[in-house]
Amino acid sequence: MKLSNEKEGAFYAALSYLLWGIIPIYWKWLDHVSAGEILAHRVFWSFVFMIGLLLFTKKWPQFRLYLKEIKQNKKKFWALLIASLLVTGNWGIFIWAVNSNHILETSLGYYINPLVSVLLGVVVLKEKLSGAQIFAFSLAGIGVLILTVHFGTFPWVALSLAITFALYGLAKKLINADSSIGLTLETMMVTPLALGYIIYILFTGSSMFVGTISTSLLMVGGGIVTALPLLYFAKGAQKIPLSMLGLLQYIAPTLQLTVGVFLFHESFTKVHLLAFLFIWSALAVYSLSRIKWFGKGTAKLKRKSRIGA
Repeated sequence: MKLSNEKEGAFYAALSYLLWGIIPIYWKWLDHVSAGEILAHRVFWSFVFMIGLLLFTKKWPQFRLYLKEIKQNKKKFWALLIASLLVTGNWGIFIWAVNSNHILETSLGYYINPLVSVLLGVVVLKEKLSGAQIFAFSLAGIGVLILTVHFGTFPWVALSLAITFALYGLAKKLINADSSIGLTLETMMVTPLALGYIIYILFTGSSMFVGTISTSLLMVGGGIVTALPLLYFAKGAQKIPLSMLGLLQYIAPTLQLTVGVFLFHESFTKVHLLAFLFIWSALAVYSLSRIKWFGKGTAKLKRKSRIGA
């Protein structure tokens, strides 16, 4: 029974990363629309879709209870507001990067995201780094430095995506809500701004939403495209070990890299290859250290359970 649960969990987690990996294709279909307008519609239609989903899955009473809790708990309110702004910023940077032919940089950002999360754990939560993790950071740092020195520009897109998503994950720990309720709350917080911007550009005549039916449908569909991977991820993450989830997460940036190079013909030079080799090596060291740690932790738990029995 446990094995079948793990298989189901791995399927849903892999599916979520697969969708995140190919999502640049979807935003490319909207490259004639400004990143700001796409982002506003993405936020608004994600909120509308999540409200419908909560009603359909009968989670509306839970949603209302959590709203009351947030009103009484200022710490959770501010964590929710920060998480909302961070994920919105992350979405905006990603959309702009994809439609400005920087898909390779988005791939780099999500490759180094796990390492940035570990660094935040050290800085914010006072966690200690192992020797393997320090080595991994050094390798990744060399990779980023190679790109910076050779191209003369700091890879701000990659680092912005990595940092905003890592900080978002940290804020989510404080919220501690069901995934569907959490996403509804996050989009709810920024929907007034999104809706205000949508109305403003409609009245100024610069909106592309009313241009063609296909554009309108793609913008509305952006809400579903945003929500589904998050829901699949939450369903999968509950049923598989953290070590497996850590390895599966590299599906998304690998697919983004493939899409950028082979589908949209972004330049992938020898310098890119060298930098990515350092970063892939860093991730290999980091992943192996986590698997080793996870195995030790599981073994200790088993020994304790035997002693307790």
